[in-house]
Amino acid sequence: MDTLVGTRTPPISVPTALRKLYLLRFAFAAAWAALLFATADTLGALTATLLVIYPLFDVACAVVDIRSARANGQPVRALYANVALSALTGIGLAVAATSGIPAVLRVWGAWAITAGIVQLVVGAVRRQLGGQWAMIASGGISTLAGASFIAQAGKDGASLTSLAGYAFLGGVFFLVSALRLRDQRGR
Repeated sequence: MDTLVGTRTPPISVPTALRKLYLLRFAFAAAWAALLFATADTLGALTATLLVIYPLFDVACAVVDIRSARANGQPVRALYANVALSALTGIGLAVAATSGIPAVLRVWGAWAITAGIVQLVVGAVRRQLGGQWAMIASGGISTLAGASFIAQAGKDGASLTSLAGYAFLGGVFFLVSALRLRDQRGR
């Protein structure tokens, strides 16, 4: 085996890194949604933990995305905003879980609205990579869903099951985007 001393492996291409990240996000969202759906009837310790884990996973994914984007000269400002929003949401959900389902829906709704706007911006900036129409659509749907979560919080019988559906649909959009990304040769 030949190795060259002092050579550096070139950074992984943005589409390749995003494809892997988006596939991971789909798998996580699907598993998370199934677990939340199974526990959404009550706001116990397991459900509260699931609620906090989701935005923290989003933080981790955004950090990976930032590293890849920065290594390839892509803009990262909106991704930093996503890190801050998701970290604050994790904290907010931990506090809201002590107050009940309506409080959780309000915090999740505010996050869905703001994160949806960020996702719209990131998708628009990356549209030349292909597959970003799914991210743009997901951002728009997230914004609308967030408003519906806030509205649902004010009604009797508010439930967390809609969050499971929201997460799963978001995961499907990540899957579609992963499958539609183009590499540097346009494939």
